[in-house]
Amino acid sequence: MAVRDPEATKARIFAAATAEFAAHGIAGARVDRIARNAQANKQLIYAYFGDKEALFRQVLEKTMLAVAESVTTDIEDLDTWIDQHIDYHRDHPELLRLLMWEALELGAENAQAGELRCGRYLEKRSKVEVAQGKGLMRTDMPSGNILMLLMSMINYPLAVPQVAEFTLGPDSDPDSARAWTKDAIRRIVAPAETST
Repeated sequence: MAVRDPEATKARIFAAATAEFAAHGIAGARVDRIARNAQANKQLIYAYFGDKEALFRQVLEKTMLAVAESVTTDIEDLDTWIDQHIDYHRDHPELLRLLMWEALELGAENAQAGELRCGRYLEKRSKVEVAQGKGLMRTDMPSGNILMLLMSMINYPLAVPQVAEFTLGPDSDPDSARAWTKDAIRRIVAPAETST
């Protein structure tokens, strides 16, 4: 008789649910399809995670944890910070898709930020503030605005690749686009030159 492994079952459910929600959103996702793809009992999903929206929220939180464990928060090494974020989102498009579904279906007023998610953004803003305090970044712009601009410049072309293709052209070079993104970010965050 096979031994039940609840953690392995939950991991399969999370993997199947991540793919399902990234592709179909909350309304379009089907729990029976998640169960089939996870080789799990549909009722078990409800027992472990609650309703479909609760499962979506847990999937998003887990996906946020995965990115937090995979990319640096050391924004003082700006090139590495940019590279790791671009590479992560290129290799894991599900995160940006989940965030877009959250925006479309739940809206800002119903989006819930758990302790991990809130802490992650606070940590990123704090790292910007430390860099500002060291004179590595401009101080006339609030840290949150700097962070939002950087994330937007990195994430937008990856979130809507069709717009990037229309804008940059179908034969655009990803390395060139990355280089221009880095150049623009460096210019945006550069501290103001002081006159002597």
